[in-house]
Amino acid sequence: MTQVENGFRATLPGVTEAYRGAMEIWINPACSKCRSAVKLLDAGGADYTVRRYLEDVPSEDEIRGVLDRLGLEPWDITRTQEPAAKDLGVKDWPREASSRERWIKALAEHPKLIQRPIITADDGTAVVGRTDEAVQDALSR
Repeated sequence: MTQVENGFRATLPGVTEAYRGAMEIWINPACSKCRSAVKLLDAGGADYTVRRYLEDVPSEDEIRGVLDRLGLEPWDITRTQEPAAKDLGVKDWPREASSRERWIKALAEHPKLIQRPIITADDGTAVVGRTDEAVQDALSR
């Protein structure tokens, strides 16, 4: 994995063709970073699908797939300062393989905890597009 400022890039040699050519951005329209990422994708002429993930909540399997594409663990994309995270006490949860499914389940049940925006790139990878550089990185794939 190569870190790109506050976004992340991962190259996965075994990514299946089903992932290729399917650029999608997971957004919360109330988020300024999401709106900025959409503007950059539009300016770059990207062909993509918008997923309002608070309304169209990703399943546990979809979260696992995005994590694989990101090359990250669920705790890496968890918004730990959200009220639901505090209510669940996620800051105290172990960040280890044996706890991975617990984190994924929490993200699926409380989608506000998912860091945003997440952009799946055409090459089967993904980025957390919190910076202009990370969004540009997704566009360049």
